[in-house]
Amino acid sequence: MRGMWSKYGCWPLAHTRGSVRTVAGTRPSPPQQFLYATGCEPKIGVFMKSNDAVVLSKMLSPAAINLNLKSGDRESVLAELVDQIPQLAREPEARQTLLRALHEREQLHSTGIGDGIALPHARNALVGLVDEPIMVFGRHATGIPYDAIDKIPARLFFLLVAPTVTQHLGILARLSRLLREPKLRQALLTAERPEKVVGLIKEAEGKT
Repeated sequence: MRGMWSKYGCWPLAHTRGSVRTVAGTRPSPPQQFLYATGCEPKIGVFMKSNDAVVLSKMLSPAAINLNLKSGDRESVLAELVDQIPQLAREPEARQTLLRALHEREQLHSTGIGDGIALPHARNALVGLVDEPIMVFGRHATGIPYDAIDKIPARLFFLLVAPTVTQHLGILARLSRLLREPKLRQALLTAERPEKVVGLIKEAEGKT
């Protein structure tokens, strides 16, 4: 049974033959599945009292975007995404700490949320590793098997790192909500420049 602390509104889960259900036995709605796939369904009011609480487009810079991922498996792509973090370029110990935390999270349950999307993140906030939230975007041309709930290979990757639990959950909730929009997912698959990716995220945020 998975989940985080009830004060942050997480619902415990159980898994049956690849499906996702609540402990009570009811299947979550499609919007909830995005958050359930990450292991938590946060209560929006705790950390999202206003849309200004989490602004994803301000967290994502062109330097943290890789539109041509080369890896062929889950372990390799995590390392490739971590290498895209400018703040850790000269911090080998911090890089290894993050990579280890990401691997541990994937061993617990895949962060592939379906529709060709993966949201790699640590199980908990990484206090002391970073001073501010970090997001990396990566895109793979053909997709990587990622054990997602719908078994579709992951092509769009958003690596998330945050120093506090509130930020950690807020980012997951906000990003999961935006990625429910098929037009945004398709636009991210065809964006030709990193700057375009940032613009797409900013535009999507303006609509919610």
